[in-house]
Amino acid sequence: MMAFRWVDLESADRIICFRPQAHLIPHPHKILWFIHHVRIFYDLWDSEYRPYPDDEKFRGFRNALYSVDDQALREARAVFTNSQVVSARLKRYNGLDSEVLYPPVFLPERFHCSGQSDEIVYICRLEHHKRQHLLVEAMAHTKTPVRLRLIGSSGGAEYPNSIEEKIKAADLSDRIMLENRWITEEEKVEQFAKCLAVAYLPLDEDSYGYPSLEASHSSKAILTTTDSGGVLELVQDGFNGLIADPTPESLAQAMDRLYLNRANTEAMGVNAKQRLADLNISWKHVLERLLA
Repeated sequence: MMAFRWVDLESADRIICFRPQAHLIPHPHKILWFIHHVRIFYDLWDSEYRPYPDDEKFRGFRNALYSVDDQALREARAVFTNSQVVSARLKRYNGLDSEVLYPPVFLPERFHCSGQSDEIVYICRLEHHKRQHLLVEAMAHTKTPVRLRLIGSSGGAEYPNSIEEKIKAADLSDRIMLENRWITEEEKVEQFAKCLAVAYLPLDEDSYGYPSLEASHSSKAILTTTDSGGVLELVQDGFNGLIADPTPESLAQAMDRLYLNRANTEAMGVNAKQRLADLNISWKHVLERLLA
């Protein structure tokens, strides 16, 4: 961590720091586009996702991290974040005000809409906090033939295996496709283009997440949940997607609604693309603010 403090970039006119812990780099004209803290020592410390014991050793490390973060963050000439969620965390943990600057997607012109299938797709890492399992559980409560496709690689076998077991236990192998693999950008574009809608329901996400942004560029409605954090800064219930409670029953109702009312689902997809313009999510705006 302290190696960042030894990086010498004094020859540059300014530096723009993004991912942690790049904000530790010293510079007289440092600009931060702060994406998130080291979350396991901040907002996830008191959650089930903390991988370390709450003991003297790790509390000491946590306190040291807080101290060095506080000092480095205050060195910045300007602080931007990727969401209201992250801005709120900076205010809560570090007492800093910041400006939200939403990140655009790379080459948005790649994305397009080519119609509607019967599938809701969720393209994301297969991890417990991304909660693909909730959609599998929801499928058992649906009353329509709506289908689900889950695509993404995982850091381990445990979570994908548990999803596979849920699919088999519910006898839903004919309606749920699980692809535990890395997907190319070209495949992703085509999956978004032809799907019915896109799901993205992580727990308390830092920002709206690239799946939501890519879905919007593909003119697809977004299915998310009330506790998905920054995703709710993009999705407005009934306008460009549906916001369900994080329960199988509520998600099932939303999935059935997307399937049954195709015209409304299509209209929400059109609105999803317009929502990006409303929020001024563009590289032009980003560069204007970072280089101001």
